[in-house]
Amino acid sequence: MRTVEELVHDYQHVIEDLRLVMGSKGTFDVVVDGKVLFSKHAAGRHAEPGEVLALFRRLVGDDVPIYEH
Repeated sequence: MRTVEELVHDYQHVIEDLRLVMGSKGTFDVVVDGKVLFSKHAAGRHAEPGEVLALFRRLVGDDVPIYEH
C-alpha cells in the first residue's frame, strides 16, 4: 500500500484512474498505459521502498511537477 500512497501523494493531479488488483500467489504488477513498470514475478522480489515511484517519475518525465498542496 505504501506504493499507492506515494503515487497518489505526488501525482494525484495527473492520475485519472488508479487500481489495485490483487492476484494469486502475491502477484504485484504496476502497469501504466499498458507498460509494465514493475512486476514482482519478473523481478523475483518485492519492490524496494520508493522503487515504483522512481520508475513512475521516469515514465512521466521531469516536465510533470510533483503535486504541491
